[in-house]
Amino acid sequence: MRKKCMRKQWSFFLCIVLIVAMALSAAGCNGGKENQSKTGSAAEQQTESDAENGNLDEPKGEDPDGAQNENPDEADSEAADDDQTDTEGNVLGEGETQFPFTVVDQEGEETLFEIHTDKETVGEALQDVGLIEGEEGEYGLFVKTVNGITADYDKDGVYWAFYVNGEYAAEGVDSTKIAEGDAYAFKVE
Repeated sequence: MRKKCMRKQWSFFLCIVLIVAMALSAAGCNGGKENQSKTGSAAEQQTESDAENGNLDEPKGEDPDGAQNENPDEADSEAADDDQTDTEGNVLGEGETQFPFTVVDQEGEETLFEIHTDKETVGEALQDVGLIEGEEGEYGLFVKTVNGITADYDKDGVYWAFYVNGEYAAEGVDSTKIAEGDAYAFKVE
């Protein structure tokens, strides 16, 4: 009888030790990265930033083929041109008023747009350029599709949330007047 009791206590003790070890290991993984980025040198932070942006594959001054460029600044200039082309491709609409608009999909990928319009509300402007679609309801426009991506709460349990300046919007997109300096976003939640 005593041996059986000791086995149960020993099993319980091992389970507790295992749980604590797993918790410490998980906390150590997250805490280590936070501490490293907070206390790391500027060079280490730049290297991390470059790695996240995919800039480590092609050292400055080299072509993707491995050929050495005579002028490393030329490579930087070409990269800047590529960035500028991406931004220009995301300018939509025509009009005197302009505002930044961000779409964040279910995987967290962000797509940035610059919207130009003469409309009064964000909803009208985004519908005018074809970025949002939805259904009219008793509370206004219920947005189901943004930038061609559908989020249907009834089917998937996710929806498009509307944000103004990083804060969850107090009113719907079709009621929100365009304000100078404000940034707008839709995020899948």
